[in-house]
Amino acid sequence: MALNDFVDATLPDVIEWHHHLHRNPELGFQETKTSDFVANKLHSFGLETHRDVSETAVVGVLKAGDSNRSVMFRAELDALPVVEDTGLPHSSEVDGVMHACGHDAHTAMLLGAAKMLSEHPNFDGTIYFVFQPAEEVYGGGKKMIADGLLDRFPAEKVFSQHNWPGVKEGAVIATQGPIMAGVDDFTLTFKGRGAHAAMPELGDDPVLAAAEFLMSAQRIVSRTVDPRSALVLSFTQIHGGKINNIVPEEVAVQGTARFFDPAMSEHVETQIGQIAAGISRASGIEFELDYRKGYPAVINSIEGAAIVKQAANSFLPSEAVVTDEPPSLGCEDFSYLLNAVGNGACIWLGAGEVGPRAGLHGSRFVFNEKLLPVGLRMWLALAETALPKGVR
Repeated sequence: MALNDFVDATLPDVIEWHHHLHRNPELGFQETKTSDFVANKLHSFGLETHRDVSETAVVGVLKAGDSNRSVMFRAELDALPVVEDTGLPHSSEVDGVMHACGHDAHTAMLLGAAKMLSEHPNFDGTIYFVFQPAEEVYGGGKKMIADGLLDRFPAEKVFSQHNWPGVKEGAVIATQGPIMAGVDDFTLTFKGRGAHAAMPELGDDPVLAAAEFLMSAQRIVSRTVDPRSALVLSFTQIHGGKINNIVPEEVAVQGTARFFDPAMSEHVETQIGQIAAGISRASGIEFELDYRKGYPAVINSIEGAAIVKQAANSFLPSEAVVTDEPPSLGCEDFSYLLNAVGNGACIWLGAGEVGPRAGLHGSRFVFNEKLLPVGLRMWLALAETALPKGVR
């Protein structure tokens, strides 16, 4: 049986699994029914199945041949707090929860790969199929590592696949180096004496301090960072006051920083603190900075990207394998696994152009099912490329 025959035979099951998961979405660390579904499938394929790894995570282990080499394939289980507006026949049946990022399809594809590789193990070594909870917001990847995932399943390389709207349909992105950004969040609070709006001289005016900070902070990107370096600093919320004739005692500014260079995290935190301290000295207003370091950047290794390219070239025309796609300033907690293992890649599957609210995390997001056979072939080719027979 040829590769395409394996995929064609498995594709109906993968579509059915995708639709089932889409109808039954669960939020991060709450994916109990999803985990049940995944574990039951892995068990039915004959894989060694583990559910005691971390929260709702599931790990399937498949061995072939006698090599001691190993690779990890990862997909995500969680959905988002989004009200679905797609009109799909398999729309979410859970109010206010939707698979708006394609994790349901990613899971279905990895299950399909597990099934095909268990039936036709054309590789030599061990594959760990990792189904991760809470990729969105809660950093389930970080928790899996803290809970000992890699101690029990010590992979040499790790790979994930993610559909990517806006990239040519059917393309496989095999980019070396940065592909997704690191992200930090912060809250800067200015505190002082409140006052009546008619008598502002009796207070300190934290509103003015916040305004001065917002203007001064623009210099962080424009004047303290090499223009050739990627840094996005966005202020997204300002909270303060309840009555229009009272100057409040407290104003909070919230925002986020995105970057590829890990050193930017410390730089932004230091710069925000220095600017706020200067405003405090000039005005007498106190400040508190809560700077929260989030997901690191996703940086594909040289070898990992090369393996993806070789695997993709085995079943796609050369023009469909892209190695120079610009990175995204979006983030992904696959970075924790990739950093911990030290070798591997995050793969994008081009989903084509989409309309308003139909991109990732949008209420009209619809996973492009033309990508299912591409993702399945990609997993099979990765297994054969990363764990080739006859190599020790």
